[in-house]
Amino acid sequence: MSADGFGERVRAALATRGPLCVGIDPHAELLTAWGLGTSAGGAREFGLRTVDAAAGRVGVVKPQVSFFERFGSAGFAALEDVLSAARDAGLIVIADAKRGDIGTTMDAYATAWLTPGAPLEADAITVNPYLGVGTLESTFELAHEHGKGVFVLAATSNPEAADVQRAETAASQTVSAEIIAQVSTRNAQHTDAGRWGSLGFVIGATVDWTDAGLAPFAPSAPILAPGFGVQGAGPADLHARFGVSSPMVIASESRSILSAGPDGLVSAIDARIADYRKALDG
Repeated sequence: MSADGFGERVRAALATRGPLCVGIDPHAELLTAWGLGTSAGGAREFGLRTVDAAAGRVGVVKPQVSFFERFGSAGFAALEDVLSAARDAGLIVIADAKRGDIGTTMDAYATAWLTPGAPLEADAITVNPYLGVGTLESTFELAHEHGKGVFVLAATSNPEAADVQRAETAASQTVSAEIIAQVSTRNAQHTDAGRWGSLGFVIGATVDWTDAGLAPFAPSAPILAPGFGVQGAGPADLHARFGVSSPMVIASESRSILSAGPDGLVSAIDARIADYRKALDG
């Protein structure tokens, strides 16, 4: 593991490979389209093929835990293999698990995903702060201890989220903005000047920052941005959506790439990388 923290590892990966993150989402319809069984074995094969195609092309992959979890213990075993193969291939692996709870329950989730050598070890995990950012304190500390990352849900693009995330706090800012402020304070405690924090944020690529009450934050930290591809945002939208924060964006795409099938996967990844490179150079 690099001596740098997770934030700096992401920074280096984005600088080298660009913003594209390939989601590993073995939907039932995709498994069928790929000629694989709707089973743990099918999900494992799907994941390993995606890892092979992504390795050396992108810096980050994001397995969606639910699509493995639905197969029970065999699904988790398949996920363990995919996580291990991705990390062995030099990819930064974000486990999209969206865990969130209190006390020892949250501690156990963090231990499962962020402990070196654990069966489900990933480089980072997505977490839900809506039981209070303070409930994630021990998760943040464990991540710091092991050089791992945490992506905190801040502003999602699903319409059901608006009532909660856009509500104003006592400090007259949106809940989303308050979450970013609280997590940024924690980042500042462990981040030297000019370096990226390891506690990142999930901000949907189709979120209107003004409507969500968001503004550029410091210290810099990775932004995991679902919503590129099938959900409507494209490479050309990167600067328009994220402005001065665009260099921190991990642009997550899954179905837009995975629908190319196993034989077209490498070409689809390469084409999308070129799209992002063109958008950034423009």
